Amino acid sequence: MPQLAYVDGRITRLAEARVHVEDRGLQFADSLYEVAAILNGRLLDWPQHLARLRRGLAALFIDFDMSDAALTLQAQRLVAANGQTEGLLYLQLSRGSARRDHPFPVAVRPTLIMTVRRFDFAQRVDQQQTGVSVITVNDMRWGRVDLKTTGLLPNVLAKQDARAAGAFEAWLLSPDAIVREGGSTNAWIVRQGRIITHPLSANILPGITRDTLIRLARAAQIPVDERPFTLAEALAADEALLTSTTAPLLPVVRIDGQAIGTGAPGPIATRLAALVWDEIARQTGWRRP
Repeated sequence: MPQLAYVDGRITRLAEARVHVEDRGLQFADSLYEVAAILNGRLLDWPQHLARLRRGLAALFIDFDMSDAALTLQAQRLVAANGQTEGLLYLQLSRGSARRDHPFPVAVRPTLIMTVRRFDFAQRVDQQQTGVSVITVNDMRWGRVDLKTTGLLPNVLAKQDARAAGAFEAWLLSPDAIVREGGSTNAWIVRQGRIITHPLSANILPGITRDTLIRLARAAQIPVDERPFTLAEALAADEALLTSTTAPLLPVVRIDGQAIGTGAPGPIATRLAALVWDEIARQTGWRRP
């Protein structure tokens, strides 16, 4: 089947999908986005994605009058039209198109685009068995990364550094060597049976899988500390891991070339990964191979 995209109420071939050259998402990155997993044809954690999107819209003063129910219907319609049962839904919502000028334009309509692409979640099962490596880079992003905007150039550069180093991810460090998060993931360490991750603030994205993992861990009586941790703590940790919609959870076995713990996925990360997969199965019916 041809790939199809949604642009402002119309589903069209991806190759023919267009937005205006003066769309503020293109000109200023004046836009938000969400990426949701499609598993067994169902959208994982969709209400949480919508809630985060609405929070971002309010913070950026973007007036988007489509209801959650209508937006959900359009997303499901696009997924079905693409015939996709396992993949990713990308949604981007900009302030709209107007003559290029920094202040907010008056009486413009937001631009909504959505695309769907296949994604092989089964590959993550193998990666969980071996773990992944990360490098660290200085955090060069703006001061409100809790808003999921499309202004991602620092993330792009960090991810490229990771690729050049043969690593899966780049962890972003504050000036005082606090590990904030990854270029597209949340960062975690394990010390003495406790999992630790940076607290919610303007310096990290409130990850959907991050929130799920905290809930699942606490339900399983695994202690969770939401506090800053340093690179030195991470290097001395018993285990490390990362989470995201596309991960969903992967053990980190090397940081900047140094083995973490035994240098192999540890028992806490393995248990947490099982909890996450069980939650995915509960929501969607999709089960790992």
